[in-house]
Amino acid sequence: MRYLTLALAEAKKCTPSPTAFCVGCVLVVRLSGEPTILATGYSRELVGNTHAEANALAKAQSLSADQLSSLFPRSTPISFNDIMAHTDIYTTLEPCSVRTSGLAPCANALIAAKVKRCFIGAGEPDDFVTCEGARKLQDAGIEVIWLEGLKAECLAVARRGHEA
Repeated sequence: MRYLTLALAEAKKCTPSPTAFCVGCVLVVRLSGEPTILATGYSRELVGNTHAEANALAKAQSLSADQLSSLFPRSTPISFNDIMAHTDIYTTLEPCSVRTSGLAPCANALIAAKVKRCFIGAGEPDDFVTCEGARKLQDAGIEVIWLEGLKAECLAVARRGHEA
């Protein structure tokens, strides 16, 4: 629950919108020893109407070799692709499988990045589209884990700015 709680804190940073959800996520790498937070993200954080998962991935991909080496000290250099095989994503809402904006869905980005597992706080409600992100991830061989306990809070934060 620790990382989902951090993802919720990210989601709360999001500017509410009546036509989009407020989502937060955290990328956590488990190479050896203590897990390391690689990047965080929230909806609309970066320019381009980006989603939480896309933002976190973009921030992680922008890390230099020196930054990666300082996060993961070892004798041999480690690449972004190596890290992704050991990365779990914690997201407050199911990664999207379709975007009304026409941008690439987050589920596709997570599949392309080859993350290991996806921990989800709540399924995406059918407010805008029918989401099949969890199924797409599973079909691609990514383990999906539905976390219990914060679903109501994840949904409440996601819907900030929506008409009652």
